[in-house]
Amino acid sequence: MGKGKGWVGAAAAVCLAAGVIACARPAPEQRLRETMGGLQAAIEKKDAAALDDVLAEDFIGPGALDRAGARRMAQLMFLRHGSIGANVGPVSIELQPGHATARFNVALTGSSGQLLPDAARLYDVTTGWREVDGEWRMTSVEWVGRL
Repeated sequence: MGKGKGWVGAAAAVCLAAGVIACARPAPEQRLRETMGGLQAAIEKKDAAALDDVLAEDFIGPGALDRAGARRMAQLMFLRHGSIGANVGPVSIELQPGHATARFNVALTGSSGQLLPDAARLYDVTTGWREVDGEWRMTSVEWVGRL
């Protein structure tokens, strides 16, 4: 009888530990990758408002592009093309406490609904990120066209 109680107690401890692990927050890098994936999906859905959830208040881009300018630029591209594609290559992430840098290649395409894209460009991109209350916010972006 005593052996049965010990087994039940051990099983309960294992289940409790598994529950705590399952409820634990994802690691910072995983959360950043999820945020970046959400941003890619928002771009492909042509959802400029989603940028507000990702760009930091002090966001800065090329040519002193600020947060509002980035949203306007996205809206312009979304109006210009019927569909947008963002094919992201492998992402390299360097983490520091509360900050991260992500580097990747992206092929951006735009089409008016035809079989082939009307426009396509390949870019090398470097983004800066800051973690705010467990959420990643993009603080900077730089890109260099490859084609």
